[in-house]
Amino acid sequence: MLVSGVLLTVGDLFMKQWVVSKTHWFYVIGIAIYFIGLNFLAQAYLFRHIAIATTIVNILNVVTLSIISWVLFKDYLTVKQICGLVLATVALVLLES
Repeated sequence: MLVSGVLLTVGDLFMKQWVVSKTHWFYVIGIAIYFIGLNFLAQAYLFRHIAIATTIVNILNVVTLSIISWVLFKDYLTVKQICGLVLATVALVLLES
């Protein structure tokens, strides 16, 4: 599920580049990465309930994308948003235990 979450984040970054640059190759690569990430998620359904696996992947995606956006794009988060990410990380730990 970690691989799926990270791949979806990478796909999001390629889509961001596509929007900024209007280069269609970023779109094609982003869709391909999304497809690969979703295949990893589908494999996780063999071992986890669908709701739990999907929630874990979505939380991983949001947390990693927020951190990468902060580092690469200088997107700053409010205290409220940071608290939300901390709570999401706690939820992730609880879901994995």
